[in-house]
Amino acid sequence: MASRAQQRRQWLQGLFGDAPIAIHNASTDASFRSYYRLRCEAPPAGGDSSLPSYILMDAPPDQENCQAFITVSRQLARAGLNVPKLIATDPRQGFLLLSDLGTRDYLRVLDSDSAGPLYADALRALVQMQTRVDAGDLPGYDATLLNREMQLFTDWFLHRHLRLAAGKELLAILAHSFEFLSQACLEQPRVFVHRDYHSRNLMRTDAANPGILDYQDAVSGPISYDLVSLLRDVYIRWPQARIEHWLDQYFALACGAGLLDRGDRARLGRWFDLTGIQRHLKIAGIFSRLYYRDGKARYLADIPLTLSYLLEVAGRYPELDQLSAALTELDIRGAHQRASARLPERAP
Repeated sequence: MASRAQQRRQWLQGLFGDAPIAIHNASTDASFRSYYRLRCEAPPAGGDSSLPSYILMDAPPDQENCQAFITVSRQLARAGLNVPKLIATDPRQGFLLLSDLGTRDYLRVLDSDSAGPLYADALRALVQMQTRVDAGDLPGYDATLLNREMQLFTDWFLHRHLRLAAGKELLAILAHSFEFLSQACLEQPRVFVHRDYHSRNLMRTDAANPGILDYQDAVSGPISYDLVSLLRDVYIRWPQARIEHWLDQYFALACGAGLLDRGDRARLGRWFDLTGIQRHLKIAGIFSRLYYRDGKARYLADIPLTLSYLLEVAGRYPELDQLSAALTELDIRGAHQRASARLPERAP
């Protein structure tokens, strides 16, 4: 049976023929997908000769759903958003040839001066997604999925990473808090949700900024979810005053688009905070799982910011007093540092 690398080469040969192709690793992500940047003097069959490079997505079909990426790509493109063009698709084998949006993701180019215009563009694109993309056929961000995500915090961060055997009292606090956070998400207006709308998945482009990547897990869900992914990004932190300013910008856009009413500003702030806690519980669990299950160590370094958001915001809400107190007593930030210090670079 041909190796995955051989399958890639055979598939590309079917597109480019015998023309020489320069292939370089473009990136890997938190899934089983991998990406390669291709340069070839000849365009692929039916391709655009003006494109200087292409991206090959390799998504093994037994582990990834290529068709979801194709479907959502077409929805976003029809809505006028800047996403990679689908040049050739083979969902059966798990290969896609895409146009290349470049190498300048937001995280590379963000600083205190560039943040204003870059986030203004990202907020406009977000409202465009929420108003022009029909989320009716997407999976729902329902209570089952919300709670399953938060359970990752218990299973992978507390139990596996911190080696904490949670007692009945802590488990009861977590269950109560998860239910409260789930309901806070479910009470919000439902829109298209990218699910990872942050600085590593937004590309700085010269036209139609931003380019948008990694949307194959999109769902129909709470209006504040992508907003908190963007503004309480676990890869870069901004002062609360700037976050509030961007929340005001989004609120004005959302009201103008009919997504929210003028009296919803305080409610939006609450939704933003509580949805963020749900997301950061999930992320601490996912980043731990990426190390222990998948051998990807680099995400462990992003857990401290995730925990800081979690502790700071939970402490503002009386309904989460018990959760805040329990996590503070466990010293989860210090416990994470100690747990990480004992780990080899890659999990066995």
